[in-house]
Amino acid sequence: MESIWTRGTVLPQFESFEGELHTDVLVIGGGLTGLLCARRLAEMGVESVLVEASVICGGMTGNTTAKITAQHGLVYDKMLRRFGVERARMYLEANQTALGEYRRICAGISCGFEERDAFTYSLNDRGILERELRALETLGFSAELSEELPLPFPTAGAVRFPGQAQFDPLRFAAAIAQGLKIYEHTPVLELAPYTAVTPQGTIRAEKIVVCTHFPFLNKHGSYFLKMYQRRSYVLALEGAADVDGMYVDEAEDGLSFRNAGELLLLGGGGHRTGRRGGGWRELKRCAARYYPSSGERTRWAAQDCMTLDGVPYIGPYSARTQGLYVATGFNKWGMTSAMAASMILGDLVTDRENPYAPVFSPSRTILRPQLAANAGMAALSLLTPSKRRCPHMGCALKWNPQERTWDCPCHGSRFTPEGKLIDNPATGGLDHTGPKGE
Repeated sequence: MESIWTRGTVLPQFESFEGELHTDVLVIGGGLTGLLCARRLAEMGVESVLVEASVICGGMTGNTTAKITAQHGLVYDKMLRRFGVERARMYLEANQTALGEYRRICAGISCGFEERDAFTYSLNDRGILERELRALETLGFSAELSEELPLPFPTAGAVRFPGQAQFDPLRFAAAIAQGLKIYEHTPVLELAPYTAVTPQGTIRAEKIVVCTHFPFLNKHGSYFLKMYQRRSYVLALEGAADVDGMYVDEAEDGLSFRNAGELLLLGGGGHRTGRRGGGWRELKRCAARYYPSSGERTRWAAQDCMTLDGVPYIGPYSARTQGLYVATGFNKWGMTSAMAASMILGDLVTDRENPYAPVFSPSRTILRPQLAANAGMAALSLLTPSKRRCPHMGCALKWNPQERTWDCPCHGSRFTPEGKLIDNPATGGLDHTGPKGE
């Protein structure tokens, strides 16, 4: 179950860390967000070191569908009502600027970068599309209503964002990792102010940036209340249609489409981690129905951190932590969010103002309806009798029969049948207590 990216790319390898080291900035986490942050700091002339518990891009980066777009579903009408015009525009501009940065960097990299229009469609609600278009007009963005779509079923139309992009994320990552100071197989066992303890030594830094998908420090920031995780699934189909664009359903449980060379990437079947969902079975039924002459090249799954209000948390880890920063909660839009995070954090750790930082602040209000849902799920799981409990915070694990894993419905940690850690926020297997926070 490898993605087409992991099958096709050999990433550079790095030694593990040993000894004592001092650096201006320590970046924890070697996914695309961490790599982009380290690269941004290098461009700004700031010394940094990146440590990765396993290997770079060994987690979510290799399982994305790699859409680079400021269209994150039908979000802008909601943002106008929730945050107002100024902050909704900040979010749009931050992601459009991130797209421009990809365009600039990819001009010198062979990574399959291709401009494509992005579409969010609705099966039967034209009104929701028209409201989104009015919101985008208010924000000064030129989007269009598309009524004829090359999808295998009827729709009410789609909101089209012109000039967005797609690429191969691992070929991109392999290129930008060159020249960075990176240590692999270097987990952080204990994090104190300005200090990270690893199995073979200690790293001291003036600033520390946590880019570990789901933050592992529970003492600060309340991320265990502010986020949950969702699984989503992808089939790479041979002999299917060329849809000439990137398409997502406005409904959370809908289908997504994009081409990668001769393959069609069909996505969907999603569900909250630790709960039941359609998974690959649903996608196989859809492929048989809509593309009966196609064949499956490969399949894979991804996992995304979902925030309370649909906006990532990028900035100071909490109001009480000095010199500690975070980037998390990308809500299925990790490519543009990773680049936006690198721009915002690059400015913040060098004590510069960033025009987009306010909308992404991790210290913004948590009084959102999703907070009660997250707290209720955690309470239910903690009270559920179970022999297998997550070492992160003790929630009862649920068996995922499609992927043959033990999954945490509270915060999304996942484990093999033997108890080996697959996905965080847990930092070790089922017999592991995890790192100590500051």
